[in-house]
Amino acid sequence: MTSFIRAAEIWLPASDHSLLEFGAGAFGKALSFATVSRAMCFGRAEGLPGEAWDLGHPVLLKQFEGSHFRRTSAAKAAGLTCAVAIPFFVGGKLTAVVTLFGGDDPASKGAMELWRNDTRISSDMSLLDGYYGGLPPEFERLSRDAFLPRGTGAPGMAWQRDEAVIMGQADTNARFLRGDAATDAGICRAMAMPCCATNHASYVLMLLSGRETPIARRMERWVLDRAGAQLVLAAGHCEVAGDLAQSGDVIKLLDADPLLTKAIGCGVPALTDASKRLPGSEACLWLPVLVEDKVTELVALYL
Repeated sequence: MTSFIRAAEIWLPASDHSLLEFGAGAFGKALSFATVSRAMCFGRAEGLPGEAWDLGHPVLLKQFEGSHFRRTSAAKAAGLTCAVAIPFFVGGKLTAVVTLFGGDDPASKGAMELWRNDTRISSDMSLLDGYYGGLPPEFERLSRDAFLPRGTGAPGMAWQRDEAVIMGQADTNARFLRGDAATDAGICRAMAMPCCATNHASYVLMLLSGRETPIARRMERWVLDRAGAQLVLAAGHCEVAGDLAQSGDVIKLLDADPLLTKAIGCGVPALTDASKRLPGSEACLWLPVLVEDKVTELVALYL
């Protein structure tokens, strides 16, 4: 199975915070792109990770040509066509930048969207930018014309709740406002996640895909319990097992991978081995959701 997210990277600040250095990556079949990436570093405002660091909010690229992206030839050779860089901050200090890469082929249907609310401009959330691979123009047009009040639609819910929203059947979910258009476009998977920002705006990353090229092999939302002793699986969707909401799975932090405890304690994204939990998966990407500089949950994407 090929997922819409074809590659993921974690870039970490150097000890003196002068550069971003390669921390970890999952690249699937993009081996040449992986070799190029592992040898790179980025200064502030340099390349896609450096731009997200400098601006203090997520940055989406729907094409690499003509942008600050420094690996255009390698990405093109690997079949990568779009990317989003997500910075993470604790107390205004950068902890990491995650880059997600999407691919496009005749069988691929997927979208990356970046939604924003700036209270100085509007009380609603609107589309800042989006990439729509293999989708009809009508779906993109509908998305660009939308204004979402707080709590409305998947981006509005993620914004209001300060938590990720996972929909395994978005096209039939009444809370997904573009259901009819999604059905026509072949879209059924959706994930919306609130993102860190150092400016006055709120940002939500929205990922959408069809069944043939799902966002990821498995998506999970793990919530920290009140005692802070364990993570509880609150929602999810697996391409093998289906809906995961009633699984009752927990991860005790005393027994957890050290990378997970660091993600909870320090707000640093992590890549861990996923082969035991989901055979055939290369890695699991753990993305912290922060509320007032505290990690409240982790979003897990199996790549």
